[in-house]
Amino acid sequence: MEGGDLELGELLAAAEAAPPGESVDVVARDLQKRFGAERVSFLFVDLIGQRLVRLAAAGADVTEVAEPIALRGSVYDGVLRDQRQHVEPDDQGGRRVITPVTNRGDCLGVLEVTLQSVDDTVLRQVRDAAHALAYIIVTDGRFTDLYHLGRRTTETSLAAEIQHQLLPSAPCCEAAQFTLAAGLVPADDIGGDTYDYTLDRDTLHVSITDAMGHDTNSALLATLLVGALRRARRNGCDALRQADHAHRALLSHSRGLATGQLLCVDLDTGLCELVNAGHPWPLRLREGTVEEVRLAVNLPFGVVAPGSFRLQQLQLRPGDRLILLTDGMLERGAAAADLTSVIHATGDLHPRDAVRALTGAVLEACHGNLRDDATVLVLDWHGERRRPDGEH
Repeated sequence: MEGGDLELGELLAAAEAAPPGESVDVVARDLQKRFGAERVSFLFVDLIGQRLVRLAAAGADVTEVAEPIALRGSVYDGVLRDQRQHVEPDDQGGRRVITPVTNRGDCLGVLEVTLQSVDDTVLRQVRDAAHALAYIIVTDGRFTDLYHLGRRTTETSLAAEIQHQLLPSAPCCEAAQFTLAAGLVPADDIGGDTYDYTLDRDTLHVSITDAMGHDTNSALLATLLVGALRRARRNGCDALRQADHAHRALLSHSRGLATGQLLCVDLDTGLCELVNAGHPWPLRLREGTVEEVRLAVNLPFGVVAPGSFRLQQLQLRPGDRLILLTDGMLERGAAAADLTSVIHATGDLHPRDAVRALTGAVLEACHGNLRDDATVLVLDWHGERRRPDGEH
């Protein structure tokens, strides 16, 4: 098979036959067999998108120490940002090939391979291998903690462990109508932030929430809140009924409060129905102008008060960028970050890069010590559903 086309079926069969923690080994053996690859490793992007962690294939000749690598300004940064393969000379006379490993817009990391010689065919097949590796890792992640551990660069508290399990498995999603990315930077004393999204045939569901309190108390309150929202959503509820279910869950099982913003976006029209439960207003970048979307604000979930939540509408236009934030992006030391300038400066970048820039600005403003969780979700609306040729 040396130099031959990648047989995807054979590669996937080999991955399924191997232990679930050996995805990189399967791809490495394939590349070694076909092209004589000398060194193969996969570098994970960590949970907050600031560093990379190297996972070498078993038996690979890798001399680098497995310590986190700063992403900003590195060669890997450009590969992930541009989603393009990079080739450069190796210090031993070979060629170092770095390829993004991405699944539906979610950057898992990069595949790094050292080869003695390359041509366009070899480079294309390495890209194919990286694409296959993304699907293999996503699948195998259901059966092993190896890839979860690979994305952690700091020790995790119990509260942080609970909080991470509440988040979607992928912080980014691309579809014909939209691109979405989110990021959560936990405070030193976990502050109860979460975000969530799911895509069905006709609707994009999005939420961002902030459970009051800190540490395990806020994490447990967030668990109750997210569980109630997901149960309502999976039972077919719209944003208004999701809000009502979450509110009643907190009243029935907790003494805590939580703010939140729930959105249901029609994939055909871009019409967004939403509920704001005491949450900071979204920001919108439209035609070069950043402005607050001044929604009516209901009381937070869990507040004992007469009245009900209000369902509001927001029309998204092609080219709009909607930014949802928690108050940890705006309060205390974080207020020193000029988010409006960052939003302008990153307007042409992919949402995942905008998220990394925004959370990075807040981390820098707080000198790396957050007093509250800082969470941001960026939604780019591209336009109406693209229909197959001939469909009307």
